[in-house]
Amino acid sequence: MKKNLAMVLAAIMLLCVAIPAFAGNEEKPVIWFNRQPSNSTTGELDMDALTFNDKTYYVGFDAKQGAELQGKMIVDYLLAHGEGLDRNGDGIIGYVLCIGDVGHNDSIARTRGARKALGTAIPDALQGKTEIATIDDVDSQPIGTNPDGSADHVKDGSIEIDGKTYIVRELASQEMKNSSGATWDAPTAGNAIIAWEGSFGDQIDVVVSNNDGMGMAVFNAWAKEKGVPTFGYDANSDAVAAIADGYCGTISQNADVQAYLTLRTLRNTLDGADIMVGISTPDAAGNVLSDDLYYYDEATRCFYALNGAVTADNYEAFLDATAANPAFSNQLSEADGAIKKVWLSIYNSADNFLNATYVPQLKNYAAALNLDVEYVLGDGQTEANLIDRLGNPSEYDGFAINMVKTDNAASYMVKLMQ
Repeated sequence: MKKNLAMVLAAIMLLCVAIPAFAGNEEKPVIWFNRQPSNSTTGELDMDALTFNDKTYYVGFDAKQGAELQGKMIVDYLLAHGEGLDRNGDGIIGYVLCIGDVGHNDSIARTRGARKALGTAIPDALQGKTEIATIDDVDSQPIGTNPDGSADHVKDGSIEIDGKTYIVRELASQEMKNSSGATWDAPTAGNAIIAWEGSFGDQIDVVVSNNDGMGMAVFNAWAKEKGVPTFGYDANSDAVAAIADGYCGTISQNADVQAYLTLRTLRNTLDGADIMVGISTPDAAGNVLSDDLYYYDEATRCFYALNGAVTADNYEAFLDATAANPAFSNQLSEADGAIKKVWLSIYNSADNFLNATYVPQLKNYAAALNLDVEYVLGDGQTEANLIDRLGNPSEYDGFAINMVKTDNAASYMVKLMQ
């Protein structure tokens, strides 16, 4: 009997050794944020990632609504400031476009939104499109340079300003990727505008950027001195402040709402609460979002913050992009939400929006929601730089993941299922 008992105990010990220390991590909450799991070529959502388990969600913003808003903001400015826009008097409003990442859904949408609004869009032949019904149908590829309007991925548009019709031409566009492979790269944009000036000089009448990091690099390196209207996206504090000095506009994607939703969905899934607690219905501390700030797509398990235009008319209300919103930053008691440990990745330590705006907002709401967050900053180039630092997932109660590339969700899922 003793011998049999010893054998059973030995077998149990061997079994325990064979089970990985982090078994069960595939059942923990996973919140994808900022970079939506999707095919970087087609934009098709990665539903395997979005339904990894019943505690998985995505938090971002409405990229299409924001892209269309940026396009409208640019056109409204042109219509209101017609006199003097055509710097060399050639009858052409020439613009250059700073593209963030050709494989990122948000960057693709912003490129499409600007082109559609300015009339330079053509249908995306790679998708088999022959006409444009929505911005989804617009070709978003960079063109390099386009001095004569003959580029393959755009056409010349037109706009009537003060009774005069101008040609609108995309003179140049490129993905702002540095030599190490990091995208949305501000220094690359700053260098690009100098090269573009060498090619086009005073043919450049407008600068459009997929984000404020690149937009501000162009503004500071060239556009501010030349008085060339520059438009970005993200409402970073430095860009909003620069509106007083001539930066013409940006789009707020409500980073406070996104950061709150990222951690609120984690809090709810960790607690086994209804996912809409503290979102559409107040939590125990009274935190709640008004329904004009976000919407939820239940079919894809995605939360989207809505965007707002920031211009000379209203920029002062957006000067502090890191301020917590009092409507949803009330302190949750530990009785209502015990402290939980979260692993959270940021794809690039050099990304201005994420590190200067989003992370400070995350810290605001992490404190209020009793979440002990470990922030892991990547190099913007390789997924392994983040995944390899998730050494033992069993140390954490949940995960918030901002990938380098939108295609790479499976790499994190494999890590959690090992």
